[in-house]
This record gives sequence, C-alpha cells and structure tokens, in this order.
Amino acid sequence: MSYYFTKMVNASFDKAVEKVTAELNVEGFGILTEIDVKETLKKKLNVDFRRYKILGACNPPSAYKALTAENKIGTMLPCNVIVQEISDGQVEVTAIDPLASMEAVENPALTEIASEISKKLKKVIDAV
Repeated sequence: MSYYFTKMVNASFDKAVEKVTAELNVEGFGILTEIDVKETLKKKLNVDFRRYKILGACNPPSAYKALTAENKIGTMLPCNVIVQEISDGQVEVTAIDPLASMEAVENPALTEIASEISKKLKKVIDAV
C-alpha cells in the first residue's frame, strides 16, 4: 500500500497552492499550518531548495472523532499535503493516505475514520 496520493499538474507553483487549498475547503478541510520548506532551509541552513510547501490540513469533525477514539492520535495529525515545484510550470501535489499511517494503530474506529478522510483527500488530489 502506498502511503500517499500524488498528481503532476501543469500550473505555476502559486496557482497549485491556491487550487489545493480551495479543493481542501470543498472537502471540509482547513489549513492549520503552512511550512515554506524553501524559505526555512535558506534561513536555517543557508541552502537553496526548490519551492516546496507543506500544508497541514484538518477536517475538524473527523479530527474530533479520531481524538475521542484514540487520545494519542494527535501525534499523527494534521494530514499533510505537499506542493512542490518539479520544473517551471510542473508542480507535484501529494497528500498522505491516512489509511496507511493508521495501520500502526490497532483501533477499528480509527480505520473507519481514516477511510473516510482517505476518500476525501483522494478527491482533492484528483480535482487539482
């Protein structure tokens, strides 16, 4: 089982980030965190890196269900979605498959929640 869903898109980096954010909103996700990896690596290590953002996406009702089903599950939240520039006009969008990460936790209630979120994230990637 792959641990992610991915898709290449022909778009500018900024347009891809906008589109992903909009599609996440359609599926009930908000962005809790946004990490600009390029900027962070330049600041911390003084190295150049491609444009790469990590979006920490959260679907509040599902997060609540997961947290009440398993009190340590917050270590695996939020669901990360990455947007990375592969070349000028080529951007890869990738989301975690929560089903893969939840395999480590033996809790049937979480499997059901992860399956629901997995379907939503797959729809996001497909729609980008």
